[in-house]
Amino acid sequence: MVKKTILILNILFIAVISFAQNIPQHISYTRIYDFVDELANDGFFELNSAVKPYSRLFITEKLLESKRYEEKLNERQKRELYFFLEDYAPEQDRLPEFEFPLIENENFRLDLYPPIFNYKDTLFRARIQPILGMNIYSNKQGRITQRWFGIDFQSMIGKNLSIYGSLRDISFSGGRLSEPSYLTNFPGFEYKEPSDFSDSRGGITYGWKWGSIGLIKDNIVWGDNYNGSNILSGRVPSFPMINFSVKPACWFEMNYIHGWLVSNVVDSSHYYVENGVKKWYRNHNKFIAANIFTLTPFRNFNFSFGNSIIYAENNVQPGYLLPVAFYKSIDHTMTKGIATENQNSQMFFNISSRNIRHLHLFSSVFIDEMKFSRFKPSSAEKNPISLKLGAKVNNFLIDNTNFTAEYTRTNIINYKHSIDVLTWASNDYNLGHYLGDNTQEIYLSAGYKPMRGLDINLSYLNAKHGNEYNYLRRENNQAVINDIISQPSPGDVIWKNQTLGLKLVYELFNNGYAVINVENSNIQGFDAQSEPITGERRMTAKEVLNYYTPVFLQGKNTTLTVGFSLGF
Repeated sequence: MVKKTILILNILFIAVISFAQNIPQHISYTRIYDFVDELANDGFFELNSAVKPYSRLFITEKLLESKRYEEKLNERQKRELYFFLEDYAPEQDRLPEFEFPLIENENFRLDLYPPIFNYKDTLFRARIQPILGMNIYSNKQGRITQRWFGIDFQSMIGKNLSIYGSLRDISFSGGRLSEPSYLTNFPGFEYKEPSDFSDSRGGITYGWKWGSIGLIKDNIVWGDNYNGSNILSGRVPSFPMINFSVKPACWFEMNYIHGWLVSNVVDSSHYYVENGVKKWYRNHNKFIAANIFTLTPFRNFNFSFGNSIIYAENNVQPGYLLPVAFYKSIDHTMTKGIATENQNSQMFFNISSRNIRHLHLFSSVFIDEMKFSRFKPSSAEKNPISLKLGAKVNNFLIDNTNFTAEYTRTNIINYKHSIDVLTWASNDYNLGHYLGDNTQEIYLSAGYKPMRGLDINLSYLNAKHGNEYNYLRRENNQAVINDIISQPSPGDVIWKNQTLGLKLVYELFNNGYAVINVENSNIQGFDAQSEPITGERRMTAKEVLNYYTPVFLQGKNTTLTVGFSLGF
């Protein structure tokens, strides 16, 4: 009887908070995403993991749903559950109960450990948290120090409205680890010289029981993955967007964005004039519209599909503001007879299955350009597509363990376009997989979580990049592009990365990390012969390394990373 009462109360509580706000939990808080994924893989609830970030409210609902099955959780999972629930206290309409309060009353609370301020009354809830962190990377090449500081603010007004924002000032000393051409999984930034940058994220959202809409500037990920999505990876600098999501039935969900990207392509007709003499040129406009629909035909199985378009008109086109649309068709209607080349459209699919307890199977496909005739075995031409296959198993036979295997293959000129302003990129960073086109990756990992807050992960990466091809096309002549996509992929490999890593992460308190990471890597470049189609000279081995890899990581290295972070 007691268990039934608790179950009913939990269900009622979840129903009540379902009318509340929609503040996204940033994707950099990897431990909460790993924990939600683990609980879903263990079968405690259903999860559409193809679209991230999750809202803080959504995470709270999933944690409370797991609490109903507390007797089935192992001891470490129980401790993690209660640990995370305290961080999501505002979403439960209460103040947190951390151990070291400095000031507290019924409306507000200032804590020392973690350092965070929370406020709550009948109308308004808010939390303010400082952001602080540092990573020190060291190997035989030298040392790079990354520092950041800032502040994070979240507020909820009434039952439906949310306003949030954060600002981080970040600097590197000793060199950069991310550039648009670097094949690393580090987040991308638009630098202020020499190696400083700032990252401002935030938004205003209106949420209701089965949906939300908002104007936000944030990072998003589409496509199941554990080592970089091949649809939207979230690696590019955050960009402003209209975000619209609905889930009117348990078997259907739709997510839509319309975003303002950064083209970094100069528009010679658009400039400011300083002192009547000097011209300051501006970039071309660049936009993205994308939708993804998820169907759940039966429990724990999700099939997602969607399409997108990159367009570079002077103004936002109303047709691309339609959440339910096939954008390539709209593009044909709007540009036929006006332009010799349409805008850049894409399609993508994602399948996720958690039908076997403890096991997550997934696959995603990104299609940049497709002709069915190219799928024939006799066809020399290959469609520019990216394919990802993967699996993760949690707590099978041995509690607190996990094993992951992931394979990604991306064909030649996928993500690229013959018109620079229409590439699948923002700030010159690829929106999709961090390795770009003409690549292949195998990722394996084994993890162990011996206690609350401590994650130990052993990983192996084998990544390859083939020859670099420009997307060449002549008007009324497809010969060049056909020759390019007839080349084997990845073909002649000019860059390799084999890395064995051991990473220890300990979350001392909510949003407070200590990190130790040791990676033994061998990153090599190889000479490439002349371009077989145009005859242009290709890069030497050294040029390949300098283009794809920061000097700090080139060759054979054992790199030690030590760091801490507070806030996200």
